[in-house]
Amino acid sequence: MTDSAASVPCVTATLPPETADALFEIIGNDGFTPTSWYDVESGVCRVSLFPDEPDGVARTQAALLAAAALLGVTVEPTVTAVAQTDWAESWKRFFHVEKISPRVVVRPSWEPYTAQPGECVITLDPGLSFGTGKHATTQACLRFLDRLAEEDIQRSVLDMGCGSGILAIGAKLLGFTDVRGFDNDPDCMRVSAENAELNGVSIPFALDDLSHAHPPADIVVANILAPVLIQFAPQVAASLTAGPGARLVVSGILDEQYAAVRAAYEAQGLVEVDSLLFGEWRSGLFGRGS
Repeated sequence: MTDSAASVPCVTATLPPETADALFEIIGNDGFTPTSWYDVESGVCRVSLFPDEPDGVARTQAALLAAAALLGVTVEPTVTAVAQTDWAESWKRFFHVEKISPRVVVRPSWEPYTAQPGECVITLDPGLSFGTGKHATTQACLRFLDRLAEEDIQRSVLDMGCGSGILAIGAKLLGFTDVRGFDNDPDCMRVSAENAELNGVSIPFALDDLSHAHPPADIVVANILAPVLIQFAPQVAASLTAGPGARLVVSGILDEQYAAVRAAYEAQGLVEVDSLLFGEWRSGLFGRGS
């Protein structure tokens, strides 16, 4: 018999891998800890939600079903008991050193890695709820930041929805000196600050949201869901400086949603410079035009 004091409940479901990021954005992590892993051989993506309280299973199941319904996905949640040691450690098997762009490498804090000449190594201990850099949307943002750093590092950077802090930290390690970020989740403030310290950089992170324009930055990175990017397009665009070198990176967008996002930012006077497609996710780079 499982010792209840040594186990935690887990709500699990399988779903198409391209929907996992969007599902986590919808459900957030209020009241439970979400994790996911993808089996390359079978093509199956499994998400697991660990309720913060033993009596939170029903609420967690309801949140999973509601989020899946919004995405048009059918899921069949199952509830199991997982040993605490497994819950805390087993997911680390799926997070390894990965080269994201010509210069950017992401490594978990528990894996050693010797940087090659010119490489920028981001060390993360993301916790179970925060980005590891494996998501296509995060990788696209890091690729754009790498390119923008090659062009000119004398620009300020604002990371909207910083999560684990990976994009702000990456910007700092790439050479940008004026970098800041914010998120509306208090837990992100703690994790972002811890990861910044882990990488030996100092970045001001603030508890804030997209409901208003922020002090302008030359480069704004917003890795957020498409409906939110569209809703707050005026505020996001207003947080970008007016100079010709100003650039906006938007991500977290399913390919079929990208046209609507692009139109929303073109309506704010921005022009698409480039876009990157990884799987089902497209990220865009915008500027003020010529």
